[in-house]
Amino acid sequence: MPSEVYRKLQSTGCIDGYLVLHYDILHTQGTDYIVDDIKEYLEVRGVRV
Repeated sequence: MPSEVYRKLQSTGCIDGYLVLHYDILHTQGTDYIVDDIKEYLEVRGVRV
């Protein structure tokens, strides 16, 4: 569910501490790269993807 994904991203700091902070670099990357990067970010923080 999208709401669950958002909740996980928000609770791990992924949105504000990673996506927003590094927007200038990330917006130049492809969707697959960004999705893989987010998955790795969450896995490092112990969030099951």
